[in-house]
Amino acid sequence: QVQLVESGGGLVQPGGSLRLSCAASGFTFSSYAMSWYRQAPGKERELVATITRAGGSTNYANSVKGRFTISRDNAKNTVYLQMNSLKPEDTAVYYCNAQRGFTWYRGQGTQVTVSS
Repeated sequence: QVQLVESGGGLVQPGGSLRLSCAASGFTFSSYAMSWYRQAPGKERELVATITRAGGSTNYANSVKGRFTISRDNAKNTVYLQMNSLKPEDTAVYYCNAQRGFTWYRGQGTQVTVSS
């Protein structure tokens, strides 16, 4: 069955870094664009970053541009989100998404908390 399993979340101080991973299985990973979303308590879900199937193009929310980097390894069926210069407002549950046309898959999420 389809699985997207996020890992790498945790508690980090402001200014710190984390690297999230999302391991995919059960579908042809290289045929899907991949994205990271996040949702903070009481807020709507926000698209953080997107990467195309071959990794040739990326897009970021203005709130993370210059601090976060999305990448993928199609040989490992894994997408990553490198997060630097973290701020308290980055605190949220982070989810990875796979999309191909009208087909979507989403993981269970990993908590990121930025606090001193």
